[in-house]
Amino acid sequence: MLDKKAKEKLIAKFATHKGDTGSTQVQSAILTEEINRLAEHLQMHKKDHSSRRGLIKKVGERRRLLRYLASEDAKAYEELSKKLKIKKRQFAQEKNELDMDDMPMPAVIEE
Repeated sequence: MLDKKAKEKLIAKFATHKGDTGSTQVQSAILTEEINRLAEHLQMHKKDHSSRRGLIKKVGERRRLLRYLASEDAKAYEELSKKLKIKKRQFAQEKNELDMDDMPMPAVIEE
């Protein structure tokens, strides 16, 4: 968990407009900071499985938020990934954009 001052700093830095506390950018920044702190904790306490589970949940939540941001505003996604220093992922815009040629074909049995 982040303390109130750290959370307020993140909100001020990543807010898209005055009074913004819930935009995708702000939520992603808060989750990134929590993920970083949990990762540091887990380096020291390797057998803390409940914290590891929390870390995995936070990473999944951030991934979903970033996927949404990439589909809504690609430029904002690029800027946010640079500011947070996280890897950029290629998200398929629609299911139709998935390449069907890369999928394995089922084996055909001839009699």
